[in-house]
Amino acid sequence: MCFFALSFNFNLSFLAWEQRKLEELAAFSKGIGYTKNDLVEKGIPLVLYGRLYTKYETIITEVNTFTKMKDKSVVSKGNEVVVPSSGETAKDISRASVIGAEGFILGGDLNIIQPKRELNSIFLALTISNGEQQKEIIKRAQGKSVVHLYNTDLKQVKLSYPIFNEQQKIGDFFKQLDNTIALHQRKLDALKLMKKGLLQQMFANNEEKAPRLRFINFDEEWEQRKLNEIANRYDNLRVPITASARISGTTPYYGANGIQDYVEGFTHDGEFILVAEDGANNVKNYPVQHVNGKIWVNNHAHVLQAKENKHDNKFLMNAIKIIRFEPFLVGGGRAKLNSDVMMKLIVKFPCYEEQKKIGTFLQRLENVITLHKNKINKLSSLKKTYLQNMLI
Repeated sequence: MCFFALSFNFNLSFLAWEQRKLEELAAFSKGIGYTKNDLVEKGIPLVLYGRLYTKYETIITEVNTFTKMKDKSVVSKGNEVVVPSSGETAKDISRASVIGAEGFILGGDLNIIQPKRELNSIFLALTISNGEQQKEIIKRAQGKSVVHLYNTDLKQVKLSYPIFNEQQKIGDFFKQLDNTIALHQRKLDALKLMKKGLLQQMFANNEEKAPRLRFINFDEEWEQRKLNEIANRYDNLRVPITASARISGTTPYYGANGIQDYVEGFTHDGEFILVAEDGANNVKNYPVQHVNGKIWVNNHAHVLQAKENKHDNKFLMNAIKIIRFEPFLVGGGRAKLNSDVMMKLIVKFPCYEEQKKIGTFLQRLENVITLHKNKINKLSSLKKTYLQNMLI
């Protein structure tokens, strides 16, 4: 089943691409420096070089940094191509974005390229960020702790390019693909935000005897118990395997943060809740997940199962997920959640039937979230393949 459509008919003659130095095809300049002290809540949009690392986009049409105009500020006219002039690694700065709007101030540490008529801005940004030109830029970058890239380096880059009409079609194709990815990302972000809000209202907090949002026909106060009273722990079945010793298969191999591999065999079979023991990649959004079927779990995730016919695993996973785990962790950089501490955590819950309704509802919502994640991953993978095959 196809989940998106990209309708492009290139219908172009197969003409050989030209190759020339970039200095023959564009004019070069630099942005003017702005610091964090220059930022204001409302003002003129400001593009800082860090934007190309933290939120890279082929085309920049809006920013969340603003400033007041300085003397000699460089202001975009639209279609400029910007490349960072410094960064931590050569790969960091071998990327380019098109300024897709007029009136943006272009900050310091930005090399600014203004293509001539025979060169399309989007095509140029794509080739600098993905084609053979990227490899050349990486070689030309200078420095160790901080890497620099100057306009003099960019001018010497050899650019391969087709006729302008083909450049434009390539640029438009990837622009539409990026828009499709962005659309699914916005939907995903909205769904995540909705789920976060529902979790806050569908589960009773420490001060509440019942949540604010409930299904009809349920009005009893919620109970609270220690986790060891409502769930069993199956850590004793866990088996860690080094990567070299794993036999490739179809069983998901779980660690602290989710699936790490797929292997033959299994350690657990059924419906379980996995809670990171150590090595969590985000202690503020602690890794807790619901799994069902044959799985293999290593020694970095606790394995829980709700007590049968009294508690629902899907509900319990979400009830555990909303717990603030940081105060219960021990250790330094690799914080650990000890099993005895975990099993004494307090969990609030309603009757079994209400648990099942809440758990099923949230699982369906999570399935929709996963669907959008998969769409984004497939589209991103498709984009990567197209970039490899459509650029020189």
